[in-house]
Amino acid sequence: MPDASAPRLITIGETMALVTPAHAEQLATAQDVRLLVGGAESNVAVHAARLGIPTAWISALGDDALGERVRDEVARHGVDVGWVTSDPDAPTGVYFKDPGRGVLYYRRGSAAAAMSPDNLASVPLEQAEIVHVSGITPALSRSCADLVESVLDRMATAPGLVSFDVNHRPVLWEPGEAASALLTLARRADIVLVGLDEADGLWGTADADAVRALLPEPGLLVVKDGDVGATEFDSRGGADARTFAPAIRTEVVEAVGAGDAFAAGYLCALLQGAGAAQRLASGHRRAHLVLQSTDDVPPDDGTPAMPSERPSTK
Repeated sequence: MPDASAPRLITIGETMALVTPAHAEQLATAQDVRLLVGGAESNVAVHAARLGIPTAWISALGDDALGERVRDEVARHGVDVGWVTSDPDAPTGVYFKDPGRGVLYYRRGSAAAAMSPDNLASVPLEQAEIVHVSGITPALSRSCADLVESVLDRMATAPGLVSFDVNHRPVLWEPGEAASALLTLARRADIVLVGLDEADGLWGTADADAVRALLPEPGLLVVKDGDVGATEFDSRGGADARTFAPAIRTEVVEAVGAGDAFAAGYLCALLQGAGAAQRLASGHRRAHLVLQSTDDVPPDDGTPAMPSERPSTK
């Protein structure tokens, strides 16, 4: 029997300290900045915990003040951080938002970039119903790529599912490497989430059906098309069922973090036994909240969790 105390959802990946101007101005001229926390997989974990799903986040941080801040911030939302390690020989990563100019990363040589399959040795991955990873992690280092491969290997014979958000970050990859590496990983996952724009940039797939033709293996594939909507393909019952749900009309303040919010809403609805249209709508609702805020995880909106059911397995 599964351990009742084990997290239903486990997310794995780097989270960094985030420095951002307090107002909508560029770093070069900003006088006031905010020190926050940002990371795709911990964002998913925080949203999921907010929605009532027992969730753990796995990573490595520097044994430093920023690492302490990151750990405490994620934990205060109810996420289990008991398997997060502290590295005395490597720092916590940092990144800067430069409004109008993008993002500046200072993560090379970070504690998380040194992660390997050894970081998962004591983690009960096989007891989780969903393990969520993204395409950011394998881009950090060879050992991080090995870590993602080990997740897929371990979960291949487990009853739970591997969720893979493609999350292509071109700046992290050597030229010409991302398309093949991310496609290979996506084909091994049970659930894949990908933006239509990034799929087109990576693989030349112009619409959701073309993405599905390229990725027939995942039982669940979600192709997100910005403010248009999202399409789910579900082949778990045999024939491939296709469901589209329109996005929620939103006055966008900032788009950063919306994809993580969508993933969390979608995965939580899946864990709660929701149907395809409900799963997509749940993803859109969480993304809608984030799009209206400058925070990756806005203050709790009071959304109640849905009644908990066991999810379908492979």
